[in-house]
Amino acid sequence: MREYLLAMTVALAVTLLLGGPVRALAIRLGLVPVIRERDVHETPKPRVGGLAMFIGLAAALTVAGHFPMLERDVYGESNTIQALLWGTFLVVVLGMVDDKFELDPLTKFAGQIFAASVMVVKGIQISWLVIPGIGIVAVDPTLSIVVSVFLVLVLMNAVNFVDGLDGLAAGITCIAGLASFAYCYRLAISYKLSGATAPALIAIVTVGICLGFLAHNWHPARMFMGDTGSMLLGMLLAATSITVMGGIDPYQLGAGLSQTSSVHKLVPAYLPLIMPISVTLLPIADMVMAVVRRTKAGMSPLAADKGHLHHRMLQIGHSKRRAVLIMYFWSALVAFVTVLFAVTPSRQPIVYGAIAMTLVGLLMLLGPRLGDHRERLRTKALRVGSAPTARHRAGAGSTGGPAEGESAIPAIAASAENGADNTNPDGGMRPRTLSR
Repeated sequence: MREYLLAMTVALAVTLLLGGPVRALAIRLGLVPVIRERDVHETPKPRVGGLAMFIGLAAALTVAGHFPMLERDVYGESNTIQALLWGTFLVVVLGMVDDKFELDPLTKFAGQIFAASVMVVKGIQISWLVIPGIGIVAVDPTLSIVVSVFLVLVLMNAVNFVDGLDGLAAGITCIAGLASFAYCYRLAISYKLSGATAPALIAIVTVGICLGFLAHNWHPARMFMGDTGSMLLGMLLAATSITVMGGIDPYQLGAGLSQTSSVHKLVPAYLPLIMPISVTLLPIADMVMAVVRRTKAGMSPLAADKGHLHHRMLQIGHSKRRAVLIMYFWSALVAFVTVLFAVTPSRQPIVYGAIAMTLVGLLMLLGPRLGDHRERLRTKALRVGSAPTARHRAGAGSTGGPAEGESAIPAIAASAENGADNTNPDGGMRPRTLSR
């Protein structure tokens, strides 16, 4: 555990310290795109924060290669880390170009396929799957490449789609990384599977770069990760899952006896595929709804719009921070429920407690907000009732007399705004009859 925490600390510190210089460099080089129609921020900000995240990732993985246990079980056993660095480097280059020049959807998608294919061909591949009713089946090399690339593309675009509010994508990915690390660490400790060490390292380093970047990206954000960072995080989540299904023997999970094995014995073998999908359920659901919505509207499935979950939460009255926290709690709830199946019965009460606390927090965020409700009513009254208030003040002049220069002009202006002729032929004000 100590070596994992050290790797996470290096990733966090490097990302945190480089955030400022990367932001300054982006401003100096003019890498501050104009505000797009779908954006919710009001001032232009750099969108290349993913560069700091990639440097933090590379630094942590380089330092981790000098730790005895990680050097033996990760760097000495396979070329997983080299394949990961190649894939993430290519996706970061693609993201920076897209953040600067706004690539068209097809070009961007082709670049994603190329980056994912390089990482997969270099060694991060699925070697087995668990099929309900059949059990654990080996995957031939060609199908392995296709399935692995597909999973990378799904998670890259899912995280990319959800990256619309300050701290949203980084926080959800951090929660997903923690859940994945908990599962992989248990495989490495409880089942003594050295093949689970690499995905555990990738997951905990992902947590580190997310925490380091959140210091710059929490509302109000000083810098955005852009497509550079969102595609990087999606690739890291996919690499964690694929490495589990390619680096360990499924029959050592206590589940692979035969095709007649019971379902509960196969749960540990299902989790490597279920885990990344479950902990990123909100981004994936958002992506699926976006594809359906755009296709029905006759648009390209990869075209941008303002119909994402976070846009809708803002439209119904949630503040930016509250919307982000609600999505955090939903992601944490799903992650904790998934992790519940991976822990031993003696540790399950702890997970149940975490689930209960998450539910309480979620209910508090979704519950009635009296203060916010009063503020909305007050704002609505000031906006809608300003003209009647002026007219009432004008009408009060018949009894007590208006203040000097206060009643006549507002009353006439209010009448003009309502499109009515309220003057008598002799030039005086004619009494109004309020109607619906």
